[in-house]
Amino acid sequence: MIRAIIVDDEQHCIDRLNNLLANNHASEIHIAGAAQTVKDGIRLIKDQNPELIFLDVQIHDRTGFDLLRECGDVNFKVIFTTAYDKFAIQAIKFSAIGYLLKPIDEDDLKEAIAKLNHTSITDTKAMAAVIEHNRNTQSKKKKITIPSGNELIFLDIDEIVRCHSDINYTTIFKSDKQKIVVAKTLKEFEELLTEHNFFRVHNSELINLAYIKSYNKGKGGSVILNDGTELEVSTRRKDDFLKRMAEY
Repeated sequence: MIRAIIVDDEQHCIDRLNNLLANNHASEIHIAGAAQTVKDGIRLIKDQNPELIFLDVQIHDRTGFDLLRECGDVNFKVIFTTAYDKFAIQAIKFSAIGYLLKPIDEDDLKEAIAKLNHTSITDTKAMAAVIEHNRNTQSKKKKITIPSGNELIFLDIDEIVRCHSDINYTTIFKSDKQKIVVAKTLKEFEELLTEHNFFRVHNSELINLAYIKSYNKGKGGSVILNDGTELEVSTRRKDDFLKRMAEY
């Protein structure tokens, strides 16, 4: 049985999470208490020594990151709760961070709890850094977080020229000619980047529309990028592609 606490400034959110856990995860997780401020949360951590914290990102005029910084040694796991917009959520999820989007969904809770066994305590502060980074850049230039080996790369979206698929790996081609290979499928990048003017012209190619120089007509046709790269446009994607370019 995992001993857990909830730190959230909204009582109705605490109640909902408590109910979902009691109805579906009573044999796995025991809630030892709840707090609605950073100060009370730190006190509760010291009193209960939890193995897991369901931690709100925004707590009144403070944040869950403040709590992690001020509570000393982190010897517990964290599942963040948040009301972030769609892009931030995608970025957090893409980075394999434990999170719950408010209002908390039963299936999302189940998935987050299932990930606990694959998340180490030592990852907690790294998780917080990723989420805080995405939080702080929402009103600035958009970025995505790329896991690469033992590091996390914060990459400006407008630096990405295209993404090339190689089965379960994707190669990111940057405007400075650098390449990054990531153990993620192209579909995952498509879901993350489509709303930021990327289009999948072929099963293996997702491109940034800003880097298209010209289009060559044909059955499907092909696009020429600013760096001279020519990429085939699949026949079945041609009409949607031309429509997107017209809108762009």
